[in-house]
Amino acid sequence: MKKRLVILTGAGMSQESGIRTFRDMGGLWEEYDVTEVATPEAWHRNPELVMKFYNDRRKQLYECEPNPGHVGLAELEADFDVQIITQNIDDLHERAGSSKVLHLHGELKKVRSTRYDDLIYDLDGWELKFGDTCEEGFQLRPHIVWFGEMVPAMDEAMPLVKKADIFVVVGTSLNVYPAAGLVHYTQDGVPIFVVDPERPPVHRNGIEFLEEKAGLGVSTLKEKLKKLK
Repeated sequence: MKKRLVILTGAGMSQESGIRTFRDMGGLWEEYDVTEVATPEAWHRNPELVMKFYNDRRKQLYECEPNPGHVGLAELEADFDVQIITQNIDDLHERAGSSKVLHLHGELKKVRSTRYDDLIYDLDGWELKFGDTCEEGFQLRPHIVWFGEMVPAMDEAMPLVKKADIFVVVGTSLNVYPAAGLVHYTQDGVPIFVVDPERPPVHRNGIEFLEEKAGLGVSTLKEKLKKLK
């Protein structure tokens, strides 16, 4: 039986694919204050701006491709039972071939009803427009967990981490909660690897830090995991 390998990924995972984040200097998100584009209040105050913001990000995503880090994680499925838990809203893990991906913060290529949270749809193309409605007639919104909203996928993520035989963190500062707290749900004695050029402030026994970007770091990680199959 393959060992259960659970991998938490963050913004640094997709950086080498050209996905820009709130915290990138000169990046797409920097021209906006987070409260203007990524909160429920922003949607109610200025839905046109919020919709344009996510349309721009979605359009950018269609121009991006998975990087060697994404591909490397997908290849681990040959030797491990791999579960990816990602803070990212892109679909690059899936496009690289990963078969089990849990999105904590939503998915950019999906939209949902503003009235019924369980009415979720794949968006055809990159543009969401006013007048695009769910089957009940309510306007659609980005299927994104905004700041100030609950993260319902955490209820699924925590048990996955508890069952992990090996836990890996790639490309996240571990500063954004509740996702950052997942590392503390690992069982005692479980090997933990953290791949990030800047060592995150995490304190847990058994952590090995690989201070590299995702692409190179995943390559190094794969060599180390060969000994743990």
